[in-house]
Amino acid sequence: MPTGERLQRRKAEARRCSRSRGAREEEGRSGWSPRSMVTSRLAPAALTLKQFLRRQQVLGLYRKILQTARQIPNEVDRQYVKEWAREEFKRNKDATDEVVIRMMVTQGTMQLQELERSLQLAQS
Repeated sequence: MPTGERLQRRKAEARRCSRSRGAREEEGRSGWSPRSMVTSRLAPAALTLKQFLRRQQVLGLYRKILQTARQIPNEVDRQYVKEWAREEFKRNKDATDEVVIRMMVTQGTMQLQELERSLQLAQS
């Protein structure tokens, strides 16, 4: 559908939804349609498959770091690691460059492995 038609449809939909409920009921329509619900709930831009898979990898790394942090016996150290992970991921949540994200995931994985090795040494 050309963008001009799409824009006109959106404007018509907005006008229709902005009318009072009583006016719509007089016309015999409620103003609700499954299509209007779907379009309002969709994100502005859908992720590509590559972005989706990378996102899953990042979230998996975050979960694994938090799971490993639960094994830290000292409460202060455990809280420090959780806060560190939360802040790092929050600080970099808007990164979009694929190369930079891949580098951060690799660095995070290495730090996770170091944390796991330290815990193994502490337990033995």
